[in-house]
Amino acid sequence: MTTTQNETGNSGDFAPVLIRAAAAETTRDPSSVMTLLADSRDTGGRLTSYRSTFAEGAIGAPAHLHTRASELFYVIDGALQVLVGEEITVLEAGDFLLVPPHTPHAFAAAPGATADVLFVFTPGAGRFDYLRLLGRVMRGEADPQEIKDSSERFDNHYVDSPVWREALAARV
Repeated sequence: MTTTQNETGNSGDFAPVLIRAAAAETTRDPSSVMTLLADSRDTGGRLTSYRSTFAEGAIGAPAHLHTRASELFYVIDGALQVLVGEEITVLEAGDFLLVPPHTPHAFAAAPGATADVLFVFTPGAGRFDYLRLLGRVMRGEADPQEIKDSSERFDNHYVDSPVWREALAARV
């Protein structure tokens, strides 16, 4: 089974996408491993999907929002602490969350837990390049300014959240 790609990566037909676990690309930072499954180029722009496994105490993402994409979280195992708007909750194995565009959100492994989470963005947004860049920044191989400069390209806009800052401060 193969995939087809078009030049824009955001329209047209696409072939079925099959990613074998042993062949999936991974990227990592000091506290998580991201398994890249299907990017927008593979899905005619319809979605992007990856799986992240977070170590205990791992901070997944600071408060941010997407202007074009909805973000889906499905917790496979463990527990994920999430901010949605100004509310913090814990998702456990089997829980599903869909965050619409323009909604501030953040996530981290729940206190005292690890987390294994499937992420899906729809429409797709070429997120794999963002995840690779994020890994390089977290490992000290790239300048954090590159993340700030890429906000429009990857539809990832960081926002201030006193609620999330307070929740993270309580973790230590």
